Parts: sequence; C-alpha cells; structure tokens
Amino acid sequence: MNPDAIHPLLDKSVQEKARCYEKEKHLIGLSKLFALLVIILAFYFSGFSQQLAHIYPDRSVILAFSIYVFFFQAIIFLWTLPFDFYSSYSHEHKWGFSNQSISNWLVEQGKSFFVSLVIMWIVLGLLFFIMSRFPSVWWLIAGLASALVSVVFSTLFPIIVLPIFHKYTSIRNKNLKEALNAILSKEGLKSSGFFMEDMSRKTKKENAFLAGLGKTRRVVLGDNLVDNMSVPEIVSVVAHEVGHYKYKHIWKFIIIGTFQQVVVFYLLNGVMRAFSPDFLTGIRENLNLFPLFVLFLSAISTFLSSPIGNALSRSFEEQADQYALEQIKDHKSFSNAIAGLANRNLINAYPKKWIKFLFYSHPPVGERLEKAER
Repeated sequence: MNPDAIHPLLDKSVQEKARCYEKEKHLIGLSKLFALLVIILAFYFSGFSQQLAHIYPDRSVILAFSIYVFFFQAIIFLWTLPFDFYSSYSHEHKWGFSNQSISNWLVEQGKSFFVSLVIMWIVLGLLFFIMSRFPSVWWLIAGLASALVSVVFSTLFPIIVLPIFHKYTSIRNKNLKEALNAILSKEGLKSSGFFMEDMSRKTKKENAFLAGLGKTRRVVLGDNLVDNMSVPEIVSVVAHEVGHYKYKHIWKFIIIGTFQQVVVFYLLNGVMRAFSPDFLTGIRENLNLFPLFVLFLSAISTFLSSPIGNALSRSFEEQADQYALEQIKDHKSFSNAIAGLANRNLINAYPKKWIKFLFYSHPPVGERLEKAER
C-alpha cells in the first residue's frame, strides 16, 4: 500500500499497528481452526462418538442425544479454551483493549458455554427430528426451517441473549434521543428504546447497532462510543443501521441465506450418504456420525457460502452507507465517525484484496472514506 494514499483522517502509525493486529488475529483464528479439526476427528475416530451415541440403549434416545450434545460441546469448549484465552484475553490486553480480569473473563466464558449449549440442544433437536421423520427430503425441510430459526432468533436475541452478557440502561441524553428519533422516523421505524451497553466493563472498543425485529427492535450504543463521539457522529452511525432496515437487508439475508442453506444441506446429504451407509438409518447412527457431519457442513459452507455471503454483505453495507450520507447530508460527521472507529479499534483500512475477499463483511474503511468524500 502507498502510504500517501492513506486518508488524512487516519493515523499512519496506527494503521501500521492495525495491520499487525489483524495479521495476529488471523493467525490465532487459523490455529484454533486446526485445533478444532484435530479434536473433532479424534472424537469420531477414537470411537468415543459411537460410545456416546449408544449410551443407555434401553432408554429414551432423547437422553442419549442430550448427553451426547453436552459432552461434544464441553470437549470442544475445553479443547479450544486456551486459544480463546489468548485471543480474547492475552492478545486483547497486549494491544491495550481488554478491561477484564481473569475471573471476569472466565465467568463470561462460562455464560457463553451454557448459552451455546442450550441453543445447540434446541437447533440440533429440531434438525435431528426432521432427519428422522423425513430422511429422503430432510435437506429441503431443514433448509427451509432455517428461515424460521433465523426470524425467531433475531426477534428474541436482544431481549433474552444480550442481557445475559451485558447491562443495558436507557439513554438519558435528550439531544441524542431526539436526534436518533428523527433519523428513525424518516423510515417510519419505531424503537422499543434507546439503550447504552456497558462495553467498557470488558473492552475499550466501540460499537453500535440496531437489534431485534418488530416490537423487540432497539437502538444499542456502546458506552465507549457515546464517550468518544459527538451527537452528529453517533447519528451518522445509526443512520447507516437504519439504511439496512430501509433496504430490508435483514429479510433479504434471511431469504438468500435460506436458499444457500438448502443447497448446502443438499450437497451435505450426498456427501454423508456416500461416506456412510448408516447415515439417516436412525438417530443414534446420526449422532455417531455427527463429528463428520459438522466437518463436512463447515467445509461446504465455507467454500460455497462464505465468499458469496461476504460479497453480498459488502454490497448491502455500501447501500447503508449511501443511505446514511444522503440522509444526514454531512459527510464530515460520517467520515469522522468511521475514521475514529478505525483509529481507536485498530481497524485495517486498506487490507489486501485476498484478505478483503475472504474475511471482510464490510467494505474497508479506506473505501468508505473515499466514497464519503465523493
């Protein structure tokens, strides 16, 4: 990258650190991915998967399913815990982001484990039920059912899941609330409230988002972001989020994601049937094959869906940026907001093209700043 090409709102020395920070995060992620591959293969080929799948053969298969999922999740959790510790604790402390103590970090990891376990029980329970009742077309029904799961999860996420990990308080700044109400009202959006999230309890990073659907929709601002941005800058960030609702990006993602999931499950069905004649012959047999099911599912989804999904997401993000710039008519506030986030969050504004293609769901900050200038 030509240093002269860096936008004047971006700190050149910070961008050098951002590239190093990003590179380290990717290396940690790849290391964890390799560790996952090892433990999942060991889980299956050691015979432990078969033993768990056929535990208590004279009792309800629901009990075997529950025990299997618990042990599978627990082993994965414990095996990858050192990688998570380095990634989200040691590495974040190294770069001056984390505000957590070890005890607080462990508590958050425990919460994450039990929340993911409950979600796993529910989602896998639905999937295994569909596979047992409709073995010939399970891929179609499960793919279509993923749309329902997405809608339910999007609706309940801000009122059930988020409060487990963060504390939310109503925003009291009258000027800020009036400005946010004004930008939402342009699209006839109503919010169940404007909330501030206690991000500073865990990190110095900043974030803001619109969460929920219908009556659960709410505007959430990280307290770090409120402390570091002016009201016009915050409004430009929220205007971007309103743009997603204007163009119905959430519903488009659900529809496109459902189609992709049907295709992924269809391909997965063919791979699993070719690999094992026991696939779909019973719930216990499916449980035994579950580690391979996860590996093949992840591989197909990654190579088929991830690049396409990232490209689609970047397109939607560009639309949301365009909407924000048109509505606020203040490119300076928009530019200051995203440049400030890049400087304070160590975001690489000018990644290499292959990095952008594989990992970026948003247009790089450098491109967004150039668009704002135009």
